Amino acid sequence: MPRKRILLTVTTYPLPSRSYDELVCTAGILEDGSWIRIYPVPLSFLTDLKGSGKLNNVKYTWIELDLTKRADDFRPESFSPKNYDFKDIKIGDTISTYDNWSVRKELCLSNIYKNLSTLIEDSKSPKNISLATFKPSKIISVEIEEDEREWKNEWKDLRKQKDLFNTDKSPEILIPKLPYKFYYKFEDESGKTSRLMIEDWEIGALYWNCLKKAEGDESIALKKVKEQYEDNFIESKDIFLFLGTTKQWHMRRSKNPFVIIGVFYPKKDNQMKLF
Repeated sequence: MPRKRILLTVTTYPLPSRSYDELVCTAGILEDGSWIRIYPVPLSFLTDLKGSGKLNNVKYTWIELDLTKRADDFRPESFSPKNYDFKDIKIGDTISTYDNWSVRKELCLSNIYKNLSTLIEDSKSPKNISLATFKPSKIISVEIEEDEREWKNEWKDLRKQKDLFNTDKSPEILIPKLPYKFYYKFEDESGKTSRLMIEDWEIGALYWNCLKKAEGDESIALKKVKEQYEDNFIESKDIFLFLGTTKQWHMRRSKNPFVIIGVFYPKKDNQMKLF
């Protein structure tokens, strides 16, 4: 496969796995507007790249690298880096939020689903669509549920091992377990109500930042997260959701294999356009 130029739009919250294949799900938009998923991309690579001064923001940055279609993944958007040391990667420009995200909109909103049932139908064979931009007709609320506070024992054992990317950082430091799950409850254009988990890296980082500012008070931290994703986003932002499937639930042909892997949130445009 020739080199591809990709606008990174998604990094999900890190999750340990047996193979370390998908510590971070990284996805983006190709120049023709189609979606692509790249894994494995190690968390250490993204954090080191950001901290090196080469990249101020991972999201909405153009990258160019050689890719290989994953033979073990039936989802058409799934690829692997040809070189796991990423020495061939070329870092391009970062697309700013100038003019209310106008360039980001042009690149990311070329193909939008508004009916969740239609998207789920397209996730079935033969299309097997597993990444999409979705526009809810209405965001109803943010819902938060308590989750386990420690990784599963099998993952704890894995975290003690040095991963295949040879990072010097301990996975226990890199990947703290989120003790809560966050969901958006919304309606689509048909009026159907759905609830999907938000697995975007941003919401996890927001929780930890809020917890730090709240000096460890989880109730205050959760209130701040809810204010950002519910009061601020719903009231003032024009929200689009980047949806993706997990390989496991997509293979099982789950009733709905999608989760929210990113939130696209320019300001609402209340000005009347002249034609």
